[in-house]
Amino acid sequence: MSQKWEISHLAAGLTAVVVGYSSAVVIVIEAAKAAGASPDMVTSWLLTLGLGMGTTCIIFSWLYKVPVVTAWSTPGAAFLIGSVQGYSLQEVIGSFVLAGVFSLIAAQNRFLTKKIESIPSSISSAMLAGILLPICVKVFADASSYPWLVFGFVAIYLIGGLWFPRFLMLILLGLGVIVSLVSGSFTEVEWGNLMPTLVWVTPDFSISATIGLAIPLFLITMLSQNLPGIAILKSYDFHPNLKVVLTSIGGLQILTAPFGGFAYNLAAITAAICMGEEAGSDRQQRYRAAIFAGVGYVIFGLMASIVVVVFTYMPQVVVHLLAGLALVATLQASLLKAIDEHTYRHAATITLLCTASGMILLHLGAPVWGLFLGLLVVGLQKFKANTQTG
Repeated sequence: MSQKWEISHLAAGLTAVVVGYSSAVVIVIEAAKAAGASPDMVTSWLLTLGLGMGTTCIIFSWLYKVPVVTAWSTPGAAFLIGSVQGYSLQEVIGSFVLAGVFSLIAAQNRFLTKKIESIPSSISSAMLAGILLPICVKVFADASSYPWLVFGFVAIYLIGGLWFPRFLMLILLGLGVIVSLVSGSFTEVEWGNLMPTLVWVTPDFSISATIGLAIPLFLITMLSQNLPGIAILKSYDFHPNLKVVLTSIGGLQILTAPFGGFAYNLAAITAAICMGEEAGSDRQQRYRAAIFAGVGYVIFGLMASIVVVVFTYMPQVVVHLLAGLALVATLQASLLKAIDEHTYRHAATITLLCTASGMILLHLGAPVWGLFLGLLVVGLQKFKANTQTG
């Protein structure tokens, strides 16, 4: 059995970081901006998340000697982009704290976890698809003003999806930076102190933010991130103490929420990179790849100031293209799962339409109403079936 650190561990770990970071960082930044965060606060978000993900990857992978890869909740960030309007930044931060509390409770309470798991995957997937759809549509929203730019990004996305999918978003990110440089977007950048700092925002708690932000953020992260993350671990026959891991992640979110730690979860796609054969021939040593991933996340977190400056001055059309294209694959998977079961198709369609509408009613956002209406339709269908059989 090899006890040495190998180049395959380093390559797999850094690949996981690059894939995860490049495909979602623009979405996290947009979520922070939508919440009303200043540039220093946006930097604090990325620094906090980088340190949080990095330390949890390192600690749990070393502790259990299995690859435990954590991540921020990309669907959660996408949800925030379209749902934080009407709430103060303090209320948004308060919802992060409460979402962490709910995660902590769920990790300790198997009954609650089973109730959450009982939500039909068609409904939860339809809600996620409704959240992602408006962001993905923006890929083509600027086509009339920037036809060649949109065409170029979409063409590279389609070609890259066939020949170099793993590094596709990294290439698109590089292209976005080049376009920004050529357009002169960075000419007014003031490269001052690039050392990121943590910025505290005192949380405020309200019933509307709890129902409209905290609960959906918790459910989205649990259903679309943690459950697939657990499934990936089991599929590779790795068995860390999930109760301890999920409890710690929930506690970490509570502690770091005032600095921008909006949601942590078990990774799925990036975790698989650290679990497969590309992470080393000796599966007992693949946890080292996850440790390298943790180191990579810490490094990216410490580079938060540079990342924020780049994306702050990047043209909005490029931001729309990067965010939308990064989520197309997730949108596709969600749509397929939403209509997979014939029994729930009607309910899933109602959930999708309501969630994508962006409506706000009684201070509650569209995802909350979409989930409520979908479950209501399911309940009515079951009631009808019971009365007919009875």
